[in-house]
Amino acid sequence: MTAVLASQLCVGHQGETVVADLNFRLEPGQVLALVGSNGSGKTTLLKTIAGLLPPVSGTLEVLGPGPRRAGGIAYMGQFHPSSFMLPLRVYDVVRMARYAAHGLFGRMNAADEQAVQEALATLGVLDLAEAPLNALSGGQRQRVFLAQAFARDAGLVLLDEPAANLDAGARAIYRKRVRQLSEAGCSIIIATHDIDEAAECDTTMLLAHRVVAFGPSAEILTQEALLATFGMVGKYREGGIVIVEREHGHEDCEH
Repeated sequence: MTAVLASQLCVGHQGETVVADLNFRLEPGQVLALVGSNGSGKTTLLKTIAGLLPPVSGTLEVLGPGPRRAGGIAYMGQFHPSSFMLPLRVYDVVRMARYAAHGLFGRMNAADEQAVQEALATLGVLDLAEAPLNALSGGQRQRVFLAQAFARDAGLVLLDEPAANLDAGARAIYRKRVRQLSEAGCSIIIATHDIDEAAECDTTMLLAHRVVAFGPSAEILTQEALLATFGMVGKYREGGIVIVEREHGHEDCEH
């Protein structure tokens, strides 16, 4: 079953198009990176696939035609206001991932509890399970919300800037888990500014209020495509991609 199929899809807000003419297919086990600057349409596309925004026009099938399966999609957004408003424990937040299958007041079973425990352990926050979420650092909270997304055990995982606030060790754990889920047949879409992260994905879509390029990451992440997307040029080197100059042609910075 195809994970996502978009045809002549236009996404936006309140009828206003942000990105038009989206045509792509995501198969089971594939990882797609959405790359672009702030406001380029990455989050809007993710929210539309998640069912949080209606398409402006065109067609979109998620996890096959017809109604979406409950629990079939896990979505992790950039902002989590509940982390500051409610006195929730880490365990409570990750446990919410299982509500789609049972409802808010449904009874959790052994498989649910195991999924929650494994997600906490995988992201290295099992020892924080009883801690109040609003007492954690930004990086710790980010790992908790990643654990929540992974505990859903969904066929399609949508992640919006998931590596934000993560240190190098946590980023390595997160990327390893993405690879494991992909190998198990889970489809994943990641909105990111990180070109190195995109290079590890199967496919990349470069967005700048339009689709600049879409295809295998090794073919898409070129100097010309990055220039059209960000107004700056990138080149490969051993271990990653370096941003070397802006559109005016002067050397700018290296990462």
